[in-house]
Amino acid sequence: MNRFLGAAKFLAVVVLAAALTPAVAQSPAPAAATAKATFAGGCFWCMESDFDKVPGVISTTSGYTGGTTANPTYMEVGSGRTGHAESVEVVFDPTKVSYAQLLEAYWHNIDPLAKDRQFCDVGDEYRTAIFVHDKEQRHLAEESKKKVEAQLKAPVHTQIVAAGPFYRAEEYHQDYYLKNPVRYKYYRWSCGRDQRLEQIWGKKTS
Repeated sequence: MNRFLGAAKFLAVVVLAAALTPAVAQSPAPAAATAKATFAGGCFWCMESDFDKVPGVISTTSGYTGGTTANPTYMEVGSGRTGHAESVEVVFDPTKVSYAQLLEAYWHNIDPLAKDRQFCDVGDEYRTAIFVHDKEQRHLAEESKKKVEAQLKAPVHTQIVAAGPFYRAEEYHQDYYLKNPVRYKYYRWSCGRDQRLEQIWGKKTS
């Protein structure tokens, strides 16, 4: 009898312990891996607008890179004394768009034949440059530059350099084309950006 009660008590304790033990939480699925690319192509308002249209791009940020001054302002960069270029940092999903495809989009949205300027914007801060984040990006960028030079049969002035610190531009520059669509469209048209791109690359098919 005592042996029976002891067994029953043990069983009750096991059941109670199981009931009180919290269920092991399932680990959340790992977030989709993202990658980063950084490009300079003249006015960063336009570069944001162009890259936001590329499927697989998660976000774009206007900023300054390639210079020597920490935390530069728009006015400082515009003076030409900091060495920075107006740039855009692109975060993308490599399962949906490859770095090579981003390079293709980049070339077709700049004038690679212009040196230290883009369209109506003149100065070193408006130079074109590809800021690479690793050896693979450098290799792909260099190969794509060779193809563009062969296609255009002219020297391409776009730099390929290692990515350094990227400084986010002032908030009013972020998504400028969405916040100020009329002013943006007038600037882009008056600057002759799309007219020149059509001369170089032909009419866009989409």
